[in-house]
Amino acid sequence: MSLRGAEGLGLPHGGRRPSPLWHATAGEPWDRRHCHARPHSRWISIARTRQVTVAQVICGVDISSISLEACVGPDGPRRSFPNHPEGIAALAWFCQEQGVELVALEATGGYEKQPFALLWAQGLPVAVLNPRAVRRFAEGMGLLEKTDRLDAQMIAWFALAKRVRPCLPATAQQQRLQALVTRLRQLTDLQTAQRNQRRLVTEPAVLAAFEQLLVLVTLQIRSLESTIVQLIASDPLWQQLDQAFRSIKEVADRTVARLMAEMPEIGTLSNKAISKLAGLAPLAQDSGKHQGKRAVRGGRTGVRAILFVVAGVVRRYDPDFSAFYERLSQAGKPKKVIRVALAHKLLVRLNAKAREVRQQLVSPEVCVAAAT
Repeated sequence: MSLRGAEGLGLPHGGRRPSPLWHATAGEPWDRRHCHARPHSRWISIARTRQVTVAQVICGVDISSISLEACVGPDGPRRSFPNHPEGIAALAWFCQEQGVELVALEATGGYEKQPFALLWAQGLPVAVLNPRAVRRFAEGMGLLEKTDRLDAQMIAWFALAKRVRPCLPATAQQQRLQALVTRLRQLTDLQTAQRNQRRLVTEPAVLAAFEQLLVLVTLQIRSLESTIVQLIASDPLWQQLDQAFRSIKEVADRTVARLMAEMPEIGTLSNKAISKLAGLAPLAQDSGKHQGKRAVRGGRTGVRAILFVVAGVVRRYDPDFSAFYERLSQAGKPKKVIRVALAHKLLVRLNAKAREVRQQLVSPEVCVAAAT
């Protein structure tokens, strides 16, 4: 073939046919009529699907009560910092120096709260991960050892593979509500325990001590309940959600407060997602021809526990819940299955009401923005 003919076909290098590898790297078009490679060969596939992927720079941090072990990426630089404000500031500077785009932490019994807040204050996006999920990921990758350094490496690797997103910090008002509701729950548990213990005592001096403690606990419970009611009334969204939730008979103060404090996402997620978040979504256990029983696990135990109790009361007064209960009972479903189904149904209804409230609050703002 002459040089003129080669140029007419668009062949480089004086008419020599380029190898498939040249196409994969140069990315120039090639007429398949003049290529002897098979249409579905490996090189043609590489040439067609070649993409440039830039991995996100993630710093995994393993947290303990005294230290912060940081690792940038699965195999990047590693540093150790003390777990106090100065050490967290040094960690933030280290992450900024390494160009970190996301800091991934494990939920560690509350020790992660201060690093989470201070790193966000330094302008670093932070995600909080489930430690059980990270541990299972490490075991799935064949890493059975466990040290702080290895944990930091696995956290970074898991966050990269999972493509986790930052967890936005809660507002000061949300944090205050969470603290008040948590303390109210603790005092209620203490009150129940003291009353149960008092039943086994006959000594007058010990009974008097029980009475003194129970009076103090009751006063603190009433004070917290009053403060929570005032806090909810001070926020327009919470006030509307409070009214919407109470439209379901037997949904009262504590249920509303627990939902707003422990599940602020209600109304922003789909029914399936909110059910999984609460641990009320039956999970499939199928393999081949075997169809296992659907079970619930994980989720937010505090929300699930109160929904179990309230759903059982709601079905006595709500015709829809009552008919649903009778239908499941007549079908021979176990009591535990019925209990989960009622709680799931109640959560779905609460989520729908919350979604309507949020849409009503957003719609006027959208209309004003469109008009301007």
